[in-house]
Amino acid sequence: MNALPSDYMTAIRERGLMHQCTDEAGLGELTSGKKPIAAYCGFDCTADSLHVGSLVPIMVMRLFQQHGHKPIILMGGGTTKVGDPSGKDSSRQLLTDEQIAENMAGIRKTFENFLTFGDGPTDALMVNNADWLDEISYIPFLRDYGRHFSVNRMLGFESVKLRLEREQNLSFLEFNYMILQAYDFLELSRRHDCVVQIGGSDQWGNIVAGVELGRRIDSRNLYGLTSPLLTTASGAKMGKTAQGAVWLNPERLSPYDYWQFWRNTEDADIGRFLRLFTELPIAEIEKLEKLKDSGINEAKKKLADEATRLCHGEKAAQEAAQTAKTTFEQGGAGDSLPSIEISRSDLEAGIPAFEIFHRAGLATSNGEARRLIKGGGGRVNDAIISNEMQPITLSDLNDEGFIKLSAGKKRHAIIEPG
Repeated sequence: MNALPSDYMTAIRERGLMHQCTDEAGLGELTSGKKPIAAYCGFDCTADSLHVGSLVPIMVMRLFQQHGHKPIILMGGGTTKVGDPSGKDSSRQLLTDEQIAENMAGIRKTFENFLTFGDGPTDALMVNNADWLDEISYIPFLRDYGRHFSVNRMLGFESVKLRLEREQNLSFLEFNYMILQAYDFLELSRRHDCVVQIGGSDQWGNIVAGVELGRRIDSRNLYGLTSPLLTTASGAKMGKTAQGAVWLNPERLSPYDYWQFWRNTEDADIGRFLRLFTELPIAEIEKLEKLKDSGINEAKKKLADEATRLCHGEKAAQEAAQTAKTTFEQGGAGDSLPSIEISRSDLEAGIPAFEIFHRAGLATSNGEARRLIKGGGGRVNDAIISNEMQPITLSDLNDEGFIKLSAGKKRHAIIEPG
């Protein structure tokens, strides 16, 4: 393969961050110049935290800034009110303005760990598409922009086609999403001289629509770049576990649990995830991915350390690693283990084991907790319990004044009397 014309394009390709590009040669030439260019990636405010499924485009944006260019984070204060049908089986629940504002405030914190914000030419910028979408007048918008979209073509895009093939409802509200996202790109090119849109591969149709709208309306050369949507080697959706989504905000998921998610990576995914989610040099990654047997666990710990450091900082990563070492290798209970407080009166009366495992977040339901204990996977203070009805009481407090619960060998929680 011929050498790509910019270090940035080379970096995202060798790390597996690139899926499709509307004009790879053109974007390569643009990113190789001395003048910074601007690229944006949009995030709707459907929850108060992003999850690891958003990490790939975030890493694409991080590299973009590191190579001397300006990232723009577009918060979907406007488009969240509509809902993107891409990759969805059903219509999105509509949120109130207050819910959207709360979610936006939570998401903002995530990006401060990955990007540098400020007023400089390559400093990241955060904007809200409600600033222009909320002001749209319907008839003038249809006249000026709607005429540039072919319904025939929109029906052929994968995100729409899949919903229709499954005979799942696609509302007219959601059908408008593609037009609004394309208009976002046009507005950002006008307001901030933004020439690139970055997104997951499920956004390809929406991104292409924006590129074409810029050309038709403003005769502007715009570019689209997508990253792959990830599954694990076993085919599971990236970022989903039996306990739910792997959130990026510590209020949603502790740094320890985040560290554990990466530590539990499948062997076959180690090299790929080290490239995608860390900044280790490729040469070092190639050595780590060749490790065998017990050595592969060291590679997994390195992945967990580096991924947690990027998302939560050096201190949180070190604490999570130390807690894991204390818990697994030394049989103790580290300071960073998830803990819940249960009233002293409840513990005096006694709580059935299955219920306390559920309350501690080690099972998603009472039924799952019962099955865990019946299968021998439940421990109290490192001792296996076989009866799901066994009462957990104050008498179970250890010498340090807490109760350690374990679900299998890798998930733990601390119960403290309140």
